[in-house]
Amino acid sequence: MKLSKLVLTGAIGLVSLSLAACGGGSSSGGSSEGGGGGGKTVFKLAFNQTADHPQYKAAVEFGKKLEEATDGRYSVKVYPNEQLGTQSDVVQNLSNGTVEMMYIGGPVMEGFNSDFIVYNLPYMFDGYEAQQAIFDNDELNKDLFISVEGSKNITVLAALYAGVRNVYNSKHPIVTPNDLQGLKIRVQQSDSQVEMIEAMGAIASPMGQGDVYSALQTGVLDGAENNETVYHALKHDEVAKYYSYTKHLMIPDYLLINTQALNKLDDADRATFLGLIPELRDQANTGFLEFAKESKAESEKIGAQFNDDVDIAAFKELVQPMVDNAVTQNEVRKQLYDAVQKANEEHPA
Repeated sequence: MKLSKLVLTGAIGLVSLSLAACGGGSSSGGSSEGGGGGGKTVFKLAFNQTADHPQYKAAVEFGKKLEEATDGRYSVKVYPNEQLGTQSDVVQNLSNGTVEMMYIGGPVMEGFNSDFIVYNLPYMFDGYEAQQAIFDNDELNKDLFISVEGSKNITVLAALYAGVRNVYNSKHPIVTPNDLQGLKIRVQQSDSQVEMIEAMGAIASPMGQGDVYSALQTGVLDGAENNETVYHALKHDEVAKYYSYTKHLMIPDYLLINTQALNKLDDADRATFLGLIPELRDQANTGFLEFAKESKAESEKIGAQFNDDVDIAAFKELVQPMVDNAVTQNEVRKQLYDAVQKANEEHPA
């Protein structure tokens, strides 16, 4: 894969810009252990899911490999379960440098550059292979992935597979859009996700992941939408038994780093760091595919009902105007959208 070379080129090319953008703000580069200037630098990586998740495991392994490859100069400590805050909170801390790295859901990135919306739109990718073909295309994504370095001091290191998102709720299976009418469904905190779920027929309730279980338990929410891994890992299968394969989203997660922290590495350590990113991505992606199967099986053991009888065509028709409007806003979005359509044709599900 070429992703590490791409990010390295962008990071070096914009080092002056990113440093200027930081002004007199917080200096970043990780916490130092051992005192003085010779201690190990440990990057904090924030994660909003559990330590069972393949993205967590891939990041831990990445930290070990980084420490070994840099003779102990650098490592990564992963904080799962929103220990450092919700994604919306952490991304601000990432920008100012008090957190160096994080995983983030694609929709949150729209707040920094609205062109990220293309990959977050409903029914955009037909399958896993098509999505991977897009995120293997460094030339296509290079400008997008460095687009918030100057404004927010954030570099996108990789886009990762995050499963297929479906609707689950505590009331009944979802077969047609009528079954969503009146249900309060949690979505990620972005305008596009609110627009999507409302177009599908539900009442959108954006909130942080850490609040969803109690909201489902108390009836503040009727349901949510996510993949099988989150459904089981966060115990939503205990309080929302009906999981229906609407297959409305295949949005990526992104691995981010504070641009200043990345640029403070010397050339050799930066190349080492970036060279390990494709391994992290591959481990996380392949692990996710298996994790989704295991999660579904565990949810079924405690009584969750999985429904494949969904009128996907009806849902797709309802959200198509949203998709058409979003992808015709500018040439960048049109280029990304056209590339996805080509990948769908070349990699049918």
